[in-house]
Amino acid sequence: MRVAYDCDVLVIGGGIVGLATAYAITRAAPGTRVTVLEKEPGPARHQTGRNSGVIHSGIYYRPGSLKARYAVRGAAEMVKFCAEYDIAHAVTGKLIVATDKAELPRLHGLVQRGRENGIPVRELGPTQIAEYEPQVSGLAAIHVGTTGVCDFVAVARQLAESSGAEIRYGAQVVRIDRRPALGVAVRTEDGAIVRGRVLVNCAGLHCDEIARLAGDEPGMRIIPFRGEYYSLARPELVHGLVYPVPDPAFPFLGVHLTRGIDGDVHIGPNAVPALAREGYGWGVVRPREVGVAVAWPGSWRMARRHWRYGAGELRRSLSKAAFTGAVRRLLPAVTPDDLLPASAGVRAQAVLRDGTLVDDFLIEEGPRTVHVLNAPSPAATASLPIGREVARRALGVLAGT
Repeated sequence: MRVAYDCDVLVIGGGIVGLATAYAITRAAPGTRVTVLEKEPGPARHQTGRNSGVIHSGIYYRPGSLKARYAVRGAAEMVKFCAEYDIAHAVTGKLIVATDKAELPRLHGLVQRGRENGIPVRELGPTQIAEYEPQVSGLAAIHVGTTGVCDFVAVARQLAESSGAEIRYGAQVVRIDRRPALGVAVRTEDGAIVRGRVLVNCAGLHCDEIARLAGDEPGMRIIPFRGEYYSLARPELVHGLVYPVPDPAFPFLGVHLTRGIDGDVHIGPNAVPALAREGYGWGVVRPREVGVAVAWPGSWRMARRHWRYGAGELRRSLSKAAFTGAVRRLLPAVTPDDLLPASAGVRAQAVLRDGTLVDDFLIEEGPRTVHVLNAPSPAATASLPIGREVARRALGVLAGT
């Protein structure tokens, strides 16, 4: 049966990972026809464009994991990419600060992990902390020199332009017909049909739904966690990037202080369950999406396991005074009046059936498909290596058709 294909590789999702994948495919195999479908009117409207803009060093991640390897490699490549295309960026370094004695062993563990991942780390005492951040209080800290900030939305736009792919905005996927012997046909909300030989799913907050539309059971569900931010009314209190020591039981880094590329200081995020996959405020509720989360056994198992942590995050979401208290552990001078509400983000967190929060990037393949099923932070930092890996798999599938 002869099929008139519109493209060789069809990518769903115009965030930074989907666009990096399109860019990598056309770099690795010139002449390959790539189409990207993005439901929004422009690129990077969700996770890519709603984070703190940090180029992560890779210090937090388990040695040998995809996150560790791709973040370390991706940070260097992102700085180079930004310099090549004149995209706003800066390598600022950051402090990870212990404010309690119980955190000191975990801080030392980060030193060891950083060294295993090949990241330069400097250990600091209280006096040395003040040399970097006079207003920050702590018992000890480490300085990570390879951390930076950039404009990830500008990066995504440049990837789209440089990829040579056909980018279709306002193209929400509503149906996928996959036939292993032929390829995939995707119908969008406006009735258009796009046919490709291989499908790549980079749909972020909706990646599990896209996998199921394609006929693959991903074995996980995306549970959305909203990260709420404030801007600091007195940005002169913070010179660079300041992080707490994270709890290793969770893939969240805790409330931190980030001087962005625009000079503003962003404070956050916390992590509370959202009532919609694009639930950027408490007023955004989508009953069907809530129902999907509630019906997933992993949601209940996760809740039973981590309810104390979740209660603390919820309290900080509902109480500005509680959020301020968390910030004051690092920055004692801050007051509630210093915190100005800013745009929130939503993290697309994959949760397994047993309640485990997936802590590494997750990429799976099916017939004629490659699915990126877990790519929250540091995916923006790691987007160029992730894109190459997804491209390698997609081209491998394409070669076998």
